[in-house]
Amino acid sequence: MAPKSPETSRYTETERKFEVVESTVSPSFEGLSSVARTERSPSQSLAAVYFDTPARDLARNKITLRRRTGGTDAGWHLKLPAGADTRTEVHAPLEGDPTQVPDSLRDVVLAIVRDRPLTPVARINTTRIVELLYGPDGAPVAEFCDDQVTASAEGGEEQSWREWELELKPGTDTAVFDRLTNRLLDAGALPAGHGSKLARVLSTSTSESEEIPTKSADPARRAVAQNIAELIEWDRAVRSDVWDSVHQMRVTTRKIRSLLQSSEGSFDIADHEWILEELRELAAVLGVARDAEVLAERYERAIDGLPEANVRGPVRERLVEGAKKRYQMGWKRSLTAMRSQRYFRLLDALEALVTSGPPASAPGEEPAQLTIDSAYKRVRKAAKAARAAAADPEVNVEDSNEALHRIRKRAKALRYTAAATGETKVAERAKAIQSLLGDHQDSVVSRTHLSRQAEVAHAAGEDTFTYGLLYQLEDDLARRCEEQIEDALKALDKSVRS
Repeated sequence: MAPKSPETSRYTETERKFEVVESTVSPSFEGLSSVARTERSPSQSLAAVYFDTPARDLARNKITLRRRTGGTDAGWHLKLPAGADTRTEVHAPLEGDPTQVPDSLRDVVLAIVRDRPLTPVARINTTRIVELLYGPDGAPVAEFCDDQVTASAEGGEEQSWREWELELKPGTDTAVFDRLTNRLLDAGALPAGHGSKLARVLSTSTSESEEIPTKSADPARRAVAQNIAELIEWDRAVRSDVWDSVHQMRVTTRKIRSLLQSSEGSFDIADHEWILEELRELAAVLGVARDAEVLAERYERAIDGLPEANVRGPVRERLVEGAKKRYQMGWKRSLTAMRSQRYFRLLDALEALVTSGPPASAPGEEPAQLTIDSAYKRVRKAAKAARAAAADPEVNVEDSNEALHRIRKRAKALRYTAAATGETKVAERAKAIQSLLGDHQDSVVSRTHLSRQAEVAHAAGEDTFTYGLLYQLEDDLARRCEEQIEDALKALDKSVRS
């Protein structure tokens, strides 16, 4: 479960909805070994106002945002998809202006709503009867709700229906969920054709002329569109400070930039160079926190693996705790960038680029197709330069390391292109090179940091033995990576030729 802010709380909700008619008799749960007894609560009256942007951006992403009064969980509720039958609920208390969405909830979906207004889109009133199901151990296993619903979209006609909800309690086996579901189906219920009450209301108010977007036949456009969607998902994880989310958002940002650069036949990127620059800047901002997170984990693992006698002085405080502090600073800096108009405009531009038409080709020319050819040529060229640097005694270590790092960047671009075009084996081989040289580059960064920290520790009169030991471990790792690179390049060449 992701961390929560002081203003919000988070829950995981696993439920299924069912359509029933007025005459449907409520199901019986007798005879089920997983249900020892049931307890029915008094009827509840729930009133909810749902909010969204004018373009229904939240609904399009299967997200609901409501302000509910009445019942046992009155408050602001933001529901986010989290898998089959499962959603993450973020709650905020009923405070302040009832027409203003709390900032703590708005920030969770800021990459989707950006600076667009959130206003009421529907009102739903529910009369609910709840039946709580308890297992043989006395713990609740599920909650069955029989709802009478009256709802209307803003400016739309009122509609009424009856539906059932079955919510699984935390810790209950999903097999129990299926057995309970069968009881509802046996009683005459049908699986609901909507994921939420709001979805049912809005679907009836949607214009029939609105077209459902279809996937592009262009592999580059499909890949970029998919990565933009992933970027927005990782954005949400970064805001909650989920482990490794900064790294994954940075990777996705770089992936989009690489695909746009290598897809001239699919995108009119020549007139949108600023997008590439903004993606580069965003990756750089995220890189501050990412690098610190990597170093913190790297040093913690390395120090834990050393004999206690070899850990001398406050090395853990300087390396691990220091990196964690730098991560927090970098994370906060990332959030500042992700709440800016500049970031919103970048997301707007990326979505517009995907939906716009391809660049015009010259008369008689076919649009350039996305292939691995040019990307692989750049890998070979970088590898040739790295071999030359390694063989030249006048080339210093820094330049030689940079030459290897250049292979990694070219292999990464090849991997993204190969994945987009369905060249799975090439993508796997390119990823192997990227990972190998990624370890090498992390070692280069780590050794530089260790040298600096050792100097600081020495100036403070501390024992620097452990810094030297860690430095040697990093140097050994780098050498092992260098020894494996030629075999990895040969494997890549074989996969390309086959």
